[in-house]
Amino acid sequence: MRIEGIDEITYGVEDFDTCKRFFSDWGLELVSEQAGEIIYRTLNDCRVRLIDAAAPGRAPAIEAGPTMREVVWGVTSPQVLDELAESLAKEPGFERTSERVWCVDPSGMVVAFQLSRKQPVEVVSGRFNTWTERQRVNERATFYERAHPIEVGHVVFFVKDVNVMEAFYTEKVGFVPSDRYPDRGVFLRCDAQGGHHDLFLLQTPDGKVGLNHVAFTVRDIHEVFGGGLHFDRCGWQTQLGPGRHPISSAYFWYFQNPAGGLIEYYSDDDELNEDWEPREFEPSPTRFAEWGVEGGIDGNTRRQKQGAKAVDAKFLTDRR
Repeated sequence: MRIEGIDEITYGVEDFDTCKRFFSDWGLELVSEQAGEIIYRTLNDCRVRLIDAAAPGRAPAIEAGPTMREVVWGVTSPQVLDELAESLAKEPGFERTSERVWCVDPSGMVVAFQLSRKQPVEVVSGRFNTWTERQRVNERATFYERAHPIEVGHVVFFVKDVNVMEAFYTEKVGFVPSDRYPDRGVFLRCDAQGGHHDLFLLQTPDGKVGLNHVAFTVRDIHEVFGGGLHFDRCGWQTQLGPGRHPISSAYFWYFQNPAGGLIEYYSDDDELNEDWEPREFEPSPTRFAEWGVEGGIDGNTRRQKQGAKAVDAKFLTDRR
């Protein structure tokens, strides 16, 4: 394995007080706070940085308002860092220091690579009884009062040209395609062996770029529910969920995020290896969700929220 996954993300935000409450309610641990910067961590020490949206950066923000400013990927060895520096040396915004390699991808997003600082973490996940596997005997299923995310599992961006972006991340960085919406979207994983995707790129009809969402991995479906119910009780608004994706098999719950785009709890995505052959799908609402609760579940009554609007039948990129 060359790249282990996301080590750090940076949001440019406009309201620090609201975002601080948001990410604390989300279940992250506050690491440090100073003027113009707040840093959180997941259980495995993946970092989430909040900076002033007006602060200068290595490249202009990819869209107006609060949004993602940088994605840092963790690599497994100094040799991999050297290889990436050589591969990316001619890319816009290239810089090499003793600790990191930077560049700007074709959509304008600042990407960096560093020796991964994520730490092994021991967690206990729920066990499940199916018809063929009875893992839980004389034992209640697991229930969670809230979520404590393990790591930042993947990021999703709207892009101008998905084929150009796929070529950059596969040829220059070494990512591996998992599945595609031909000429509309591509799911990429960092290595042949790994979860279904670490990066998902969606081409918009209008050619605009921006952040779609950031997904945080939790232990199991019960923590998706427990986290979502707690987050609803804190007053944050569901975009869609809970639900399940047919393509990656993952359970999800999406919320609106004051730091930009959406934010997701997810678990139980497919594990792939070098034998996997990428599939091609026609984009449609049924490809996005096998099922999904529109408007979310009320954290107090544990029932679907009343007055949920009718489901929008358009594909994800057509709603931007």
